[in-house]
Amino acid sequence: MADPAARAAGGETPEERAAVWAAVAAGGDQVGVDDRLADAWAVGLALNPATPPEVVVGLLARTAVMPWPGLPAAVVEAAVGHPDWAVRCGLAEYRSDLTGSQWARLLDEPDGRRRWLLTWMAADRRVALPGGVLRRLTADPSARVRAEAARLPGIEGRTAAALAADPEAAVRAVACRYGWPHLDGAARRALLADPVRKVGMEALLNLHREHPMPRSVFGAASPGASGAPDGFGERAVESCRLVRDLAEELVGDGDPARRRALARNPYLDHDLVDRLADDPDGSVRFEVSVRPELTEERRARVRIDLDGGIHRPTLAWVTALHGDPDAMRRLAGSSHPLVRRSVARAGHLPPDVLALLARDEDRVVRLFLAESCDDAPAELLLDVWLWWTGSLSVPDRPHGHPNFPRAGLLRYADDPNPRLRRLAPDDPESTAELVERLGWDTAEEVRCRVASDPRLSAASAVRLLDDPGSGVRHAAARNPRLPAAVLVALLREPDTAAVAAGNPGLPVQVLRALGRRAGTPVRPEG
Repeated sequence: MADPAARAAGGETPEERAAVWAAVAAGGDQVGVDDRLADAWAVGLALNPATPPEVVVGLLARTAVMPWPGLPAAVVEAAVGHPDWAVRCGLAEYRSDLTGSQWARLLDEPDGRRRWLLTWMAADRRVALPGGVLRRLTADPSARVRAEAARLPGIEGRTAAALAADPEAAVRAVACRYGWPHLDGAARRALLADPVRKVGMEALLNLHREHPMPRSVFGAASPGASGAPDGFGERAVESCRLVRDLAEELVGDGDPARRRALARNPYLDHDLVDRLADDPDGSVRFEVSVRPELTEERRARVRIDLDGGIHRPTLAWVTALHGDPDAMRRLAGSSHPLVRRSVARAGHLPPDVLALLARDEDRVVRLFLAESCDDAPAELLLDVWLWWTGSLSVPDRPHGHPNFPRAGLLRYADDPNPRLRRLAPDDPESTAELVERLGWDTAEEVRCRVASDPRLSAASAVRLLDDPGSGVRHAAARNPRLPAAVLVALLREPDTAAVAAGNPGLPVQVLRALGRRAGTPVRPEG
């Protein structure tokens, strides 16, 4: 759209704007609605924070694109009891704060396969379910459901014993793995003598976390042994108490994978840990280096090579100490980057720990601090902003962090670095004139930042709808200053309808009208 046309479109009067919206709300704008257009509207409306909750409820069956984590309570309640399986499944998968009673309603699912999927998700989330629901699931007609139910927290006493005696071997194996501490001697002996080899081996693993495993038992369960289930040998090496001579032999085993598993064994004697710390294989030494019982002086003596291209999860034992300030102080000074990265994932840290990690030489430590710690300092956040735009798991950090600096950003309005230039409009002292000027910036990311700014003139917002950058065009389509007639034109085109329906400037009566006209067909079951 040429600039004169943009200026003309931007010259809409309040009366003209009101008349356009009144026509849309009344359905008199003659926009034909096919499924593609209705689907696009549904996506945009679902993501539009101004859309009333009751409209979002009506969209649940139309689109799977929902801001599940941020849905209002009324929409969540409607989704829990929604007739469309895709809605209920999406809610269970993406909403992490469902209550036990909401899960109970979801799990009251007549279809066996779906009930199994929901039970699997609940078990993975460690959902605390009401006792009646636990008893129902552990007595479910489906063995797959019972097996997943055996992983749920709160399974103990008679319920644990019943699962351990289940007629299906797969259920008994899971019940043994997760419920062993809650079983009495008779139930344990029955599992150890189980006629199904997999169940008996699972019982052996549990038994030998309490009593050292002799060489004879280990040999009978090693790879290649008759009836030994896959992975048993490695699990025994990694998680069982081992008699001393067997442990010594495994330290010198020729298979690095087996030595790696041994290096993770929490029961290994200190002198054997020291021998593995000098292992010729770097992956074995790395496993030793992250053992929780090591002092930091001892950890520093383990030679490691940290491959920056390999994603490594944070250490669970460090995460468990996040609430201990003294432990955080000690571990923040660790020579091991993964230990420090795990500290940086804490939601809150003492000021001295923050100061230390904020200047850490490992930029992943600084990134994790910016993403996870609510106390992260402004200077760190600005530094990380220069090279990080956000991850899928934390898309709004560092820029969306509450401590991200706002005052003083005007000094970057003419900075040669566009990453800094785009911050200038965030300054409380910034003006509409600055926003207008940056709308002509040579850098796409700067234009993208101001394209949706409500201080941008309507004419400039219309002009940016034809920007060569797709991100700029989409941002401009979300600008609330866009003339109503222009927005209606965007709503009529399937390629732009979704982003236009997400425009926060749409009046509530228009949002309701679009929701009604999008319709709510239930997707085919499957």
